[in-house]
Amino acid sequence: MPGTWSSAFRSLNSYNYRTWAIGALVSNIGAWMQRTAQDWLVLTELTRNNATAVGIVVSLQFGPHLLLLPLTGYAADRFDRRKIVIATQASMGLLALGLGLITVLGVVRLWHVYVFAGLLGCVSAFDAPARQTFVAQLAGEENLPNAVGLNSTSFNLARTLGPAISGILIESMGTGWVFLINAASFVAVLVSLAMIRVDELHQDDRFRRVQGSLVDGFRYVWRRADLKAVLFMLFLIGTFGLNFPIFISTMAVTVFHTGSGRYGLLTSLMAVGSVIGALLAARRAKPDLSLLLTSSAIFGVGCAIAAAMPGYGLFGLVLVIVGVASQTLTTSTNSYVQLSTDRAMRGRVVAILLAITVGGTPVGAPIVGWVADTFGPRWALGVGAAAGICAAAVLFGHLGSRRPIMEDTRMR
Repeated sequence: MPGTWSSAFRSLNSYNYRTWAIGALVSNIGAWMQRTAQDWLVLTELTRNNATAVGIVVSLQFGPHLLLLPLTGYAADRFDRRKIVIATQASMGLLALGLGLITVLGVVRLWHVYVFAGLLGCVSAFDAPARQTFVAQLAGEENLPNAVGLNSTSFNLARTLGPAISGILIESMGTGWVFLINAASFVAVLVSLAMIRVDELHQDDRFRRVQGSLVDGFRYVWRRADLKAVLFMLFLIGTFGLNFPIFISTMAVTVFHTGSGRYGLLTSLMAVGSVIGALLAARRAKPDLSLLLTSSAIFGVGCAIAAAMPGYGLFGLVLVIVGVASQTLTTSTNSYVQLSTDRAMRGRVVAILLAITVGGTPVGAPIVGWVADTFGPRWALGVGAAAGICAAAVLFGHLGSRRPIMEDTRMR
């Protein structure tokens, strides 16, 4: 029955979704290994604990989601999503291979990392909306919230394992080999995409969506008070709150003075909370705005408590709570937006959502990095705390003033 733990895994009954999920898990582990190694490379090997440089890398990696928005959402609505994902995943594997080779050969420089981060951002800008909306074709409309939750569970299970493995490999083999292992992990997701039974994919309205543009997506969102409130909330948290590479790396290195292994463990601890949050989201039949309000408030308070923690162990425990809140928020928001949006507009609206969530990071990451360098990592976490509280206030204002219009809450 809905809401039980057994129902949290119902999408795995589908061959196509199950095949995709296995390949994606392997690739996600590799991706998180690379993220951890990349931050460590920039922070400790190419600079002298320069958080601003890490912020620039994050900006280059996520900035294209915003800059390429007119193209990425339209592509997800117009073209075959499976083929888009095959192309983008293969490209990301080649980029990981290139960065790994120049790092292993000892010729990597900071500007090289900047270039690879920017190229990866361009590719992932096309990958993200196609991959997110492809889930409905794999699992079906009725299982969409569950499939989104399981996708997030896979992503954050990899986030639990990847950084810890990466920390061990950095100490034993070096950062370059971590990038090469990530490149190899993309084979798994490409094989899973090749094994999908195309004739069993759930059909959508893609081939009726030839006309229209991103402007239609913005017009659609503008007419929806609930979507405007949710997207503004995501702008605040995505810009100033979801800067965990900066928060965790600077706290680990400059406050607790740890090595790469304990740094990776902190990232994994927060990912444990994220897995819990994703599984909780997968159990729900459909999310509502009150859940988004609660999770954003807990996120803000959790960041404030983390900033005040005196020791490594307590800081790690609070990160678990922050992980639960942040993943509940992002996963439930994804499901809410997809289910409440007309299918003909879904790719463009999801592209807007993703661009706001991760595209705000190029604005916020250098600011948060500067705060960490100038005032200390605890104050940088305070910025994240303020973002969560302000986001909760935005949704609270919407819930308190909205008119009883069915369009605000109707799930299509």
